[in-house]
Amino acid sequence: MSHFRTTELSNSQFESNNLRFITVKSQNLKGRGDICVFIPKDSTDIDLPIAILLHGVYGSAWSWSLSGGAHQTAQQLINQHKIKPMILAMPSDGLWGDGSAYTKHSGLNFEKWIVEDVIQAIKELIPQAQHSNKTFISGLSMGGFGALRIGAKYGEVFDAISAHSSITELQQMELFIEEDLANFRQENSEDESVLKTILMHKDKLSPLRFDCGKDDLLIKYNRLLSVALENNNIPHNYQEFDGKHEWDYWQKHLENTLVFFDNFV
Repeated sequence: MSHFRTTELSNSQFESNNLRFITVKSQNLKGRGDICVFIPKDSTDIDLPIAILLHGVYGSAWSWSLSGGAHQTAQQLINQHKIKPMILAMPSDGLWGDGSAYTKHSGLNFEKWIVEDVIQAIKELIPQAQHSNKTFISGLSMGGFGALRIGAKYGEVFDAISAHSSITELQQMELFIEEDLANFRQENSEDESVLKTILMHKDKLSPLRFDCGKDDLLIKYNRLLSVALENNNIPHNYQEFDGKHEWDYWQKHLENTLVFFDNFV
């Protein structure tokens, strides 16, 4: 029996580039949510790892694949034997305003949409994930905020965490959105801060890495986060590369994430 009232899976006859599309009715969203799924070519395994990739503001379920070529990067790494086959799950954030921040607000639970519904939908509808027991989470910008915070909060769910060009505090959403931040305010302040979330859940923190471009408008916040983690003796890998807050950077450095995840398969 399905976890969802309704599910829709794209017809394989019309799919291309090993991408599938899922729409499910989610109680957490009080409506429908979309997921773009990459399945490695010719894979018949039923226990492939699932790597969730969260998009940034303005984006949707298609962003990582059709703006960043994530599926091509993954298949190339698989073909080169740099990583073992894995599924990429690329959900929408719930499509609230310019971005939901992947938190709970406005009567909706965008966090549990990712933690509960996305993983459940993949396992229900994608045969190669039926018996998957490894799940990873990553994201860019707002999706980096989501990946770092959700990954830390649900250490029992995620086996490793990675992020690119991350928002590190909810306040930084003001740099990108037109909605009033009052809409996002949390009852629990840890949900507004990556650092606070990590410190609250440090005893079950999964392996963690993040990176940022040297010319990114969020670079100082990522540096501050890394220093704060070091000061609190939180193991992590932080890297800086040339680049800005743009798809050229994320497309290139997704490889770092997927190779990192492969270490824990």
